[in-house]
Amino acid sequence: MSNHPKFAVIGGGSWATAIVKMLKTNLPEVIWYMRSQEAINHIKTHGHNPNYLTSVEFNPNTLILTNDINEAIANADYVVLAIPSAFVGKELEKLTTSLEGKVIISAIKGIVPESSLIIGEHFHQKYGISYDKIAVISGPCHAEEVALERLSYLTIASGDKQTASDIAKYLSSYFIKTKISDDIIGTEYAAMLKNIYAIAAGIAHGLGYGDNFQAVLMSNAIREMKRFVRKVYRMKRNINNSAYLGDLLVTGYSLFSRNRTFGNMIGKGYTVNSAMMEMRMIAEGYYAAKSAYELNQKLKAKTPIIDAVYQVLYEGKDARKTFNKLTEKLD
Repeated sequence: MSNHPKFAVIGGGSWATAIVKMLKTNLPEVIWYMRSQEAINHIKTHGHNPNYLTSVEFNPNTLILTNDINEAIANADYVVLAIPSAFVGKELEKLTTSLEGKVIISAIKGIVPESSLIIGEHFHQKYGISYDKIAVISGPCHAEEVALERLSYLTIASGDKQTASDIAKYLSSYFIKTKISDDIIGTEYAAMLKNIYAIAAGIAHGLGYGDNFQAVLMSNAIREMKRFVRKVYRMKRNINNSAYLGDLLVTGYSLFSRNRTFGNMIGKGYTVNSAMMEMRMIAEGYYAAKSAYELNQKLKAKTPIIDAVYQVLYEGKDARKTFNKLTEKLD
């Protein structure tokens, strides 16, 4: 009988696929839930996800594949959530199995729309799960680079140091370096906010702003993030650490960033709907912009970049005029 813990990865997208790959470097088997039975059949036959990171090869005999979320969670010690935040509520409605004793790991960079909470807060408040049994995976780390086994870094945050260390151990490899943190709330909010700033960077690029402006935008973004996160949860943290600044920079600059790509299309004149349809992938920052803007009506942090992105995406404001105004608010 194996002494290894059971990890269940919930999701069938690129980030879920990358996490399964990371876990498989250390574990004899991984439980993998995805909604599509067709995708499951493809993996069983061909050994790779037909829709995302198709170059990543798996031995199907080492995967427990299922489209039953209750089966996946019931057999797991650790549950890794890697589905778009907009669909979390719908997936959780299917739950009939108990979460008692399980560690919930959020690999989701967004807010649950139904509760307007980040994943950690949602599970703590709605399901009564202790923060010692909740963890967050943050970057800087793109799924596409994990697939290529390019050196990447992860921060694992949890209310319990041992929980964070245990998770980090099973994600680490020669191409994945890990560190741990106790800033579970700040880390998860930062992971959500950086997607909004990446959309801003993309809009700016689409409008024709150059590298000089992008540098100013990112410099202001990390300070705006600090103000926002401090309002949410005040504690001692270094906002220049990789989980905050590093993750922001890679998401704002990388060509792999779907949020930057989405923003770039908006800047070039695409409507929100047309950009989403052409991408065929979820840009988490779109949903995060609305949640962050609405939350900040209570927090009252100074957030000109979030405000600008919200105005373009949700109020239909002209991107060029809005960003012209934004340039006057940056320093």
